[in-house]
Amino acid sequence: MALLQMQRINIYALKKDRKHILELLQRRGVVEVRDMLKEDKVFSKSDVSVAKQSLEKNISLATESLSILNNYIKESSSMLSALEGRKELPVEVYDGFREKYKTTVDITKRIIELAKIIAENKAELLKLQTQVEILSPWINLDIPLNFKGTKLTTGYIGTLPKPWTLEGIYDRLADYMPLDVDIISSTKEQTCIFVLCTNNNKDKVYEILRGMDFTLPSLTIDRSTTFNLSTMDDISTTADISPAMQLKFIRQQLDETKKQIQVAMDEIISYDKDRNKLKFLLDYDTMRLEKYEVLGTLLQSKNVFIISGFIAEKDIKDLEEELTSKFDVAIDSANPRKKDEVPILYKNNGFSEPLEGTVNSYSPPGKGEIDPTMVMSLFYYALFGLMLSDAGYGFLIAVACAFGLIKFRKTMEKPMKNTLKMYMFCGIATVFWGIVFSSYFGDIFDVVAKTFFGVTDLPIIPPLWFYPVEKPMLMLTFAMAIGIVHLLTGLAMKGYQMAKQKDYMGIIYDVVFWYVLLICGVVILLSMKMVTNILGINVDFPDIVIDIAKIAALVSAVGIILTNGRESKNPFKRILKGLYALYGISGYLSDILSYSRLLALGLATGIIGTVVNQMASMTAGGAFGPIFFTLIVVIGHALNLGINALGAYVHTNRLQYVEFFGKFYEGGGKVFKPFGINTKYYRIKESTKNGIIR
Repeated sequence: MALLQMQRINIYALKKDRKHILELLQRRGVVEVRDMLKEDKVFSKSDVSVAKQSLEKNISLATESLSILNNYIKESSSMLSALEGRKELPVEVYDGFREKYKTTVDITKRIIELAKIIAENKAELLKLQTQVEILSPWINLDIPLNFKGTKLTTGYIGTLPKPWTLEGIYDRLADYMPLDVDIISSTKEQTCIFVLCTNNNKDKVYEILRGMDFTLPSLTIDRSTTFNLSTMDDISTTADISPAMQLKFIRQQLDETKKQIQVAMDEIISYDKDRNKLKFLLDYDTMRLEKYEVLGTLLQSKNVFIISGFIAEKDIKDLEEELTSKFDVAIDSANPRKKDEVPILYKNNGFSEPLEGTVNSYSPPGKGEIDPTMVMSLFYYALFGLMLSDAGYGFLIAVACAFGLIKFRKTMEKPMKNTLKMYMFCGIATVFWGIVFSSYFGDIFDVVAKTFFGVTDLPIIPPLWFYPVEKPMLMLTFAMAIGIVHLLTGLAMKGYQMAKQKDYMGIIYDVVFWYVLLICGVVILLSMKMVTNILGINVDFPDIVIDIAKIAALVSAVGIILTNGRESKNPFKRILKGLYALYGISGYLSDILSYSRLLALGLATGIIGTVVNQMASMTAGGAFGPIFFTLIVVIGHALNLGINALGAYVHTNRLQYVEFFGKFYEGGGKVFKPFGINTKYYRIKESTKNGIIR
């Protein structure tokens, strides 16, 4: 329940060592660089916008090229690859990449260019295929589609909707003979026709055709398409090609376009061997971009530069020794000023550290606040386990997480390690509550014993306490009791926080009065027969205890009314604010009732598991019964575990964020973000006197 002490730090060094010092700080990752010093006539900041734009462009190229490469050839990886973490590379690889930098950037550009070629050719392919579909009904026409007639005749080439017979068309045009009609093709949707008539009847014929919904072809020929006309005699332009010839040449172009697409795809696939180079380029320029972002905040003169920021007090000595042993530097550190926005760096043990991310999801501790992680972790694991409350499910979660932690202990990243540790502790807590309430994949032991072995002396494993399904009110009482303890702990955290701030009167006004009121309120409620009958418990307080509780509750209520508006000088406003604060007891009541979700989720897990087992037992007869039984049990419990584990996670967070944090915690701090190596695929390591630094 502590935060590391932070210090302001200023590093003064020669400009000639700037590159090496920044790279060393980046690899150590212990200083959060801040722009805290002002420019003057001697010291100013560099404009690094051009360099940053170049690096951002290369990062974008590398990202896009890797995405394109993955589209054509998937990178082989195992199901557990996400647990492996980034690959470690020695610093020499980073330094030596400068020689491969330009060629790798060229590869990214070529991959993107090839992807563009493929996209353009696919678009051309669709256009050519559309032309084929349009021309196919006209393949039997031996004249061009743009044929308009001769000196004495006029030709109409087009389509009529729905199927038509030759006789039907002639009947409609019989008044304008002589003319010639040919049906080129006919389908259920349309009839393709060619009509040739004399010039003196052309308008009348066209009018009749329009009345028959005659339409001209939607395409005669795409003049942007280039055909090989060397084999075509007596054809002056591509417009004079018959549909059959047009189809021939379009199909040639289709084949050529497909060939170009395949060639480009093959070349992209050939760059699979350079995938690691592309990944390293992405990380390399990401590191350089971060360095340039820091560089833009530094004050620099002709020969000197200054780095300012924050560092954990425990890291100052080691960093100072390393920098002074390698470079001509001067370092000064001091306690933060009151106006400084000091970053937060947690200090927790292995049990509570996994929940630092959960606290950050709400908000890091604000100025003057304590770190709630340690206390929260005790309730977090217990509440998660109580909501899931099945020893079988907890065992699976704990073993799976422990396996990942052991197998990948050398390579796993810290965030993933903390996630697995969190769920492992949640699984252990679930095993504990499962044993307490005798829930092992529901009642699987009893069902198996009864179904396959005829055992009637049940249960096989009795609960250490009771079955929640049989005594739901007792479970509800237990859930609300945990809620009361959780809320009172939150109030105690508020008192501890005030004690650190030396607000001792505030402890009495805002903590002690509420403690007395809440505890006495519980005693008074439990002295009522109606309440104890509802809860199914028997509590017998002596009359003197009840009388003392009533008096203490009244005194504390008056104290809350008189003191909670103490910041107001107006007595009337002070009393009103106090009354409003006292009304907050209704909020405590709703908070306590919200812990009934412990009962609801715990019962849901057990009941659904039991139903799954009963369904499986109904199919257990016959030769294939055990197989059906196993399938139903495995699938049913997998679904139950997934759904209820998610519910337990969500509602555990809610109880922390709303009920617990609401009593003492505001947050609003800023997490310590040191200048470091924030890469995606690789991490750099180097040997020092302290071992390996990543």
